[in-house]
Amino acid sequence: MSPEILSLEERFQSRIDAEIKIEPKDWMPEKYRKTLIRQISQHAHSEIVGMLPEGNWITRAPSLRRKSVLLAKVQDEAGHGLYLYSAAETLGISRDELVEQLLTGKAKYSSIFNYPTTSWADMGAIGWLVDGAAIMNQVMLTRTSYGPYARAMVRICKEESFHQRQGYEIMMTLAKGTPEQKAMAQDSLNRWWWPSLMMFGPNDAASTHSAQSMKWKIKRKSNDELRQAFVDSAMPQVEYLGLTVPDPDLKWNEERGHYDFGAIDWDEFWSVVKGNGPCNRQRMRTKQKAHKEGAWVREAAMAHAEKRRQRAVEQDEKVA
Repeated sequence: MSPEILSLEERFQSRIDAEIKIEPKDWMPEKYRKTLIRQISQHAHSEIVGMLPEGNWITRAPSLRRKSVLLAKVQDEAGHGLYLYSAAETLGISRDELVEQLLTGKAKYSSIFNYPTTSWADMGAIGWLVDGAAIMNQVMLTRTSYGPYARAMVRICKEESFHQRQGYEIMMTLAKGTPEQKAMAQDSLNRWWWPSLMMFGPNDAASTHSAQSMKWKIKRKSNDELRQAFVDSAMPQVEYLGLTVPDPDLKWNEERGHYDFGAIDWDEFWSVVKGNGPCNRQRMRTKQKAHKEGAWVREAAMAHAEKRRQRAVEQDEKVA
């Protein structure tokens, strides 16, 4: 490494250490830029693909109120994806390239969206557990070192907190309802508990990106720290609902001041990540089909934008 690059990296790290946000036009190491593109694009793809398991229930929601709230939530997720794609674009990559990476399978999205939603209670479990796990991670991202990403996360976190409350309210209604409704809530909790813990990623020792991301303050807490915080915050809510988690090893550890919990099935996690989950292929087919069928909309939007640009040019020429 040349002395000039070494000096630039030292100054860059000193800005990070001083909690000075890195902005798009600032010098940054290429690995920092690539790490951000990978993380932000994966986050954006997760928001977009995450619309699919919930969109499946919009027409089958049990009341008009539930339908309108779920529709608003899915719309929020589309907006989150757009914020994040915009943040990624500031790093010098085009949205077309980002979408192409998703559609070809080159880019990943959160493995949890490759599980099916088989009952209405899953809309509660996803809002409560999945969005709850997301918030645990995303609140930390409001302080991430890259300015556009941090600013996008402020609004996203506000909206995600609504999603979590919406999900918990569904679970509470079911848990306090008929025996059949409570059983539905328990079944959903059983199926979504472990995938929610997997959302934080592999254990710290097996995470290839965590150490450098922590040094650059892209991440503020490790995977295992966030997973522990999630379990600690979720368990009082589980107990209030009168439900149980599918983990016989889970118990409060007075000495540690945290809950102990059982071993995660990492074989399942990596299998889903590699494309072998219950809905991996279905999710990709759906996205590819939607992208193909939506081509005319994108083309029409581009043509309209070009017409507006031409009119503006003509108007400026007249004024001149």
